[in-house]
Amino acid sequence: MNKTRILVTRTVFDEVVSDLRGEFDVEMGAVEPYSTEELRRRASDKVALLVWADRIDVALLDSAPGLRAVCNMMVGYNNIDIAACTERGILATNTPGVLDDTTADMTWALLLAAARRVTESERWLRAGHWKGMPFTGMLGHDVHHATLGILGMGRIGRAVARRAAGFDMNVIYHNRTRLDPALEQAVGARYVSFHELLAESDFLSLNLPYAPENHHLIGAAELARMKHSAIIVNVARGGIIDDGALIEALRDRRIAGAGLDVYEGEPDFHRGFLELDNVALAPHLGSASHATRLAMARLAVSNMRAALAGERPPCLINSDAWEQRRQV
Repeated sequence: MNKTRILVTRTVFDEVVSDLRGEFDVEMGAVEPYSTEELRRRASDKVALLVWADRIDVALLDSAPGLRAVCNMMVGYNNIDIAACTERGILATNTPGVLDDTTADMTWALLLAAARRVTESERWLRAGHWKGMPFTGMLGHDVHHATLGILGMGRIGRAVARRAAGFDMNVIYHNRTRLDPALEQAVGARYVSFHELLAESDFLSLNLPYAPENHHLIGAAELARMKHSAIIVNVARGGIIDDGALIEALRDRRIAGAGLDVYEGEPDFHRGFLELDNVALAPHLGSASHATRLAMARLAVSNMRAALAGERPPCLINSDAWEQRRQV
């Protein structure tokens, strides 16, 4: 009996692949992504794809007529043309929930690194400059008792807010929909307008998904509303910040610093960041712990198994595609 053919676009954990091979005919990619043309070719005869940030567009979907499921091994899904999947009755899924705490941890890692100039001082030390530290050398910004602003108060935003209690911070937030009072109290956060958030935050954490309406939500005008002493942290998605405008603001010291894990057009990014000493940079490591990435892969597999078994996947993105299937 022929097994169902699936493609895992990137190298994943051995235990996950071993489990899949017992049930499916598995083709797995390498650490580096396929080229656009190669990905289309390899997907053309597959029934399901397990995807890690690969672009799943109309051309690829048209090249794979037997495709029934596209399962992202991450929570964001702007790499997938959801409308095109829905039009073709292809179920699209993601992996929310399992990475919330790990991503919140990374937010704090970058916030603290930027506040206390950790990456800047490490480069200085490694370059052999440490002959003694002046009393006023490498002065950073206190995190304790400062005001933390959170833009986007979903699961990850709330996890970031909960961690602020350990630093006795004043937490404010802005969200498309205000939280229930009980939830605000539980995370210790106060709702403010977008403009108030920009003006009052000593540290501003971005924790919202990328969508066209959020493109360059933080641009030159918004950065100009922030304190000169403020630090902005983005572990959400590239494109929410206008990277060019941020570089200018950092270069001119119109804001004090930034901690960034995501960028426009990644893995390419604006090389102007490399010229700055007041930004802590990481290569999209938000969910990168072994336990969390393993949980993400396993959840993606659960989504795929359900889709191929004719069941509604637990983390379905395009419910309209599911309704189409049920009506056939």
